[in-house]
Amino acid sequence: MSLTFEEAGARVDAYISQFEEGYFPPLLLLARLTEEVGEIARVLAHENGKTPKPGEDVGDLEMELADLLFVMVCLANRRGLSLERGFTRMMEKIETRDAERWTRKETRE
Repeated sequence: MSLTFEEAGARVDAYISQFEEGYFPPLLLLARLTEEVGEIARVLAHENGKTPKPGEDVGDLEMELADLLFVMVCLANRRGLSLERGFTRMMEKIETRDAERWTRKETRE
């Protein structure tokens, strides 16, 4: 199943809209983003040599990345931003600015 940013935004909005509280305020969303990045760091540390504490789950990187994406979608929705437009603009920027920054793989003919 594929999902566009627009579809993800609509699905998150449908979920959040059923609650009186609605979206968290921006600074609380920022705190949640920071928390999720920390969870991603924990999983990566466990996968790359750090021994988990006794009884501590190694973690699920896919779920932690999805948690981060959920919070990003919430923040974009709350501010009325388009992640699709933003992502397209970001890719255009790096594809132009960084076009010659890295060593390209040789293509086989």
